[in-house]
Amino acid sequence: MNARLRCIFYSQWTHIMQLPKSHKKGVTCITGVIISPTDALVASTSSDSTVNIWEVAFPSTSGGKCNFTLLESIHVGLKPMVALSLAELPGDAGKIVLAMGGLDNKVHMYCGERSGKFVRTCELKGHTDWIRSLDFSLPILTDGEPDSIFLVSSSQDKGIRIWKMTDRNSPASTKGTYKKEEMSLSSYIEGPLLIAGSCCYQISLESLLIGHEDWVYSVVWQPPLVFSTLATTYHQPLSILSASMDKTMMIWKPEKTTGIWMNVVSVGELSHCALGFYGGHWSPNGDSILAHGYGGSFHLWRNVGGGFDDWQPQRIPSGHFASVSDISWARCGEYILSVSHDQTTRVFAPWKNEASLQKLDPWHEIARPQVHGHDINCVAIIKGKGNHRFVCGADEKVSRVFEAPLSFLKTLSHASLCAISFAEDDQLGTQVLGANMSALGLSQKPIYVQAANGTPDRNSNDGFDTLETIPDAVPVVLTEPPVEEQLAWHTLWPETHKLYGHGNELFSLCCDHEGKLVASSCKAQSAPVAEIWLWQVGSWKAVGRLHSHSLTVTQMEFSHDNKMLLAVSRDRQFSVFSIDRRGSEEVSYHLLARQEAHKRIIWTCSWNPFGQEFATGSRDKTVKIWAVVAESTVKHVTTLPQFGSSVTALSWVGLDRLKNVGLLAVGMENGLIELWNLSAKGGEITEIPELTVSLAVRLDLLMCHVSSVNRLAWRDSEKSADCRSMQLASCGADHCVRIFEVDVD
Repeated sequence: MNARLRCIFYSQWTHIMQLPKSHKKGVTCITGVIISPTDALVASTSSDSTVNIWEVAFPSTSGGKCNFTLLESIHVGLKPMVALSLAELPGDAGKIVLAMGGLDNKVHMYCGERSGKFVRTCELKGHTDWIRSLDFSLPILTDGEPDSIFLVSSSQDKGIRIWKMTDRNSPASTKGTYKKEEMSLSSYIEGPLLIAGSCCYQISLESLLIGHEDWVYSVVWQPPLVFSTLATTYHQPLSILSASMDKTMMIWKPEKTTGIWMNVVSVGELSHCALGFYGGHWSPNGDSILAHGYGGSFHLWRNVGGGFDDWQPQRIPSGHFASVSDISWARCGEYILSVSHDQTTRVFAPWKNEASLQKLDPWHEIARPQVHGHDINCVAIIKGKGNHRFVCGADEKVSRVFEAPLSFLKTLSHASLCAISFAEDDQLGTQVLGANMSALGLSQKPIYVQAANGTPDRNSNDGFDTLETIPDAVPVVLTEPPVEEQLAWHTLWPETHKLYGHGNELFSLCCDHEGKLVASSCKAQSAPVAEIWLWQVGSWKAVGRLHSHSLTVTQMEFSHDNKMLLAVSRDRQFSVFSIDRRGSEEVSYHLLARQEAHKRIIWTCSWNPFGQEFATGSRDKTVKIWAVVAESTVKHVTTLPQFGSSVTALSWVGLDRLKNVGLLAVGMENGLIELWNLSAKGGEITEIPELTVSLAVRLDLLMCHVSSVNRLAWRDSEKSADCRSMQLASCGADHCVRIFEVDVD
């Protein structure tokens, strides 16, 4: 059997260069301005209290490289700058203005030339807290001539200020335009003068925008509308996008009659799990706005109205924003469930489209069953018949059981284009429509079908954005992939049970292949705490406490006939337990074998779906194959060639039952993944089988993770006879869940 990997690259990004003489600490802001088709200036600021000015020379050909030259390094004192903006001054093409703001609550204005030599000219006062964002507009045209430029600033004082810089020597000013402005509000709030060579610019406060209720992290002007390739044929829309930690983004525009700046559009997320927006961005034509949130998510809105504002949320790629600790396929492979240290559980599935002719269906996040208060370490989907259920463990001493609500079951039927029968589902699953998250707790309470018919009062005097009351979830059946606002709040699953027993934080979970037993382990420094608990699915009673290891059990897996449980531990040993079910709630067990297998921590293990062999992977960079002989002893079969990094994940899939041929996926701490062919020959049940191993595929670096692979899982434990391709899922510390399609010849 040969295996090869198929992957489609839509575009390939390559590392070009690393700037020399860069900052000594973290870079907090980068801004730039195009000077000509071949030149640009770039400014960067850092926590090391310096601002660097770079000259960029663009390549003359498409295959060339950019040349960066450090022009100047400005030391800004003990309080570093966190926001920068560069612009070309109107009226004098050779002068560049640099605005910087930071921890001293002031906006500092510097003026320089294309060759550098920036000199501090003035400072703008008014904000009462840290400056978070700055952005210059393009020059504003008056009678076809640029005479002024706007600077917008935002701060942690919840306010936004618009500053106007007007060239006092421009023709427009001498014609009376500037005199006319003397009657405006800004003429009474004049700021300092900015001297740039022979030009003088009057700075005044154009407007103070109040509307956000928390820190304003980002303000940006709408991109100019360019009418031709000429530099002067553009129109700068007077429209500002702001993003705040109050969970909203706003668009501000001046009224046509009074010129007073008003909030004309407000969009955002009202769920409790959205802790605000860190930044906002316009699309080039200004019909879409994008925000990135505290929770690592993107939020996209598009103006779907013709001649009016009608901003609607849009679909956008989603994923975890912290290490993905575990993954598990649904019992029939309809979806994959992932858990992460970002304290969420997510369901990803291919959304089939009848009208689409694509061979590979696009994958989407279709549900976010759990929004937890602890980092989640492990998960196990219940494989037996009945409603979709899973058990998860986090940095707490209790395991939690969740069951799919009716809204998810119907959504899954739309995604898979298959009608789901509810006859065999648990009664609870068909009665519960969704779940709500309590404001001050971690439990997710069910929303019953009868109760969902009533509409919650969202206009009560108490409000709903407080610790005491939060908005009720509105679970609905999704007929198309959901947007972030729906995922974050309306796709929760109800929590049905809590499993108490462990003395420390949960670390590992697994379920047998019939969906009748769940095994759990926790972090441990002693033998009494390192015990493995067995739980009866359904009644969720503890039916066994297995003792063998002295340190944390890192992974467990049931054999495919469910007669044995394999466990590996930080104490460098593995254990094989015999499991015997005598009745509906009676389970007997005993230790078959325990053996020190590696020189370092054993991180992972996996059973052969067709036999009594299993593999173990360790920090000592080795993978060893073992066999259970006569159901009483375990013998070493072979060791794979040493790998270049610690082995952190294994998953064994069967390819040919008659020939006992399989494929072992190996994930490593450096993010690489390899596939190995394994073929067992001869050998009775009392003999050690002869195993042939060979490297099948070494995945390309661009396809692999960039840090430790935490878990690998094949979609099915064995390949069906009429299927030539299989799917392998992986998750890692780089926040990614990856799905590979492997062609098997």
